[in-house]
Amino acid sequence: MLNDTAKKYEKIKNQTSVFVKRKITFTAAFVSVAVLFAISAVITHYSVIGGFESIPKAAAWIAKNLIPNAKSWAKLPNILSKLTQTALVSVAVTVCAAVCAFFFSLLGTKTTKNSPWIGRTVRIIAAFFRNVPDVVWAMLLLFSFGQNILTGFFALFFATFGMLTRAFIETIDEVSAPCVEALHATGATYLQTVFQGIIPSSMPEIISWVLYMIETNIRSSTLIGVLTATGIGYLFDLYYKRLDFGSAGLVVISIVVLVIAIETASNQIRKVIM
Repeated sequence: MLNDTAKKYEKIKNQTSVFVKRKITFTAAFVSVAVLFAISAVITHYSVIGGFESIPKAAAWIAKNLIPNAKSWAKLPNILSKLTQTALVSVAVTVCAAVCAFFFSLLGTKTTKNSPWIGRTVRIIAAFFRNVPDVVWAMLLLFSFGQNILTGFFALFFATFGMLTRAFIETIDEVSAPCVEALHATGATYLQTVFQGIIPSSMPEIISWVLYMIETNIRSSTLIGVLTATGIGYLFDLYYKRLDFGSAGLVVISIVVLVIAIETASNQIRKVIM
């Protein structure tokens, strides 16, 4: 009886100790973030109060200047044309990157039992492409290709390739392992393992990732278009620099509507395949 009481006391003591350690860790993290924010605000001369005070003024300026007028609506066909171009390029980039990333991820996953150094090399390459932002890729590629749609395509492709490779590796390792083990036990070849085990079991997750990247690339392509002078991003930059704020506002509204529509369609597709 005494031993049971001692064990319960020791268990409660350990749980209390863990709780206290977590509380100290969270408090230290919060204080560190607060100190970092304060230092950054002092260095950049940022005023929190001034920031909140500027919100009503910004909202009033948007309501006054970015509301489309009759002149802006006359430019809607041109805006929709550029918007369609941006959406199609984003879809093309995502599909091409997804195909390349899938076959590349087969070398990096542990499920296919490749050499460890090959898997490690694939993961390093994927991490490199993923961690370099698409905007940086666009600035680098501007020196080689100039301001054209090819620059935007490759900038989005490299970033998407790195992101999807990493995502596909984790998906295959998590979803396909039991199925692949069963195929290996029956003596299946490498291609049989890929096409009868990995692809069927991981396809829903892969499609979900592809849909997510299409949404992300449509948003990113707007900014890329400003740098590469293509698509809807260039059109927004052009109207804004001309001080044609009504047309620029119509561009923003069109982008928002497109993103919401694609996200809604993606959610419906996910419900069907998941």
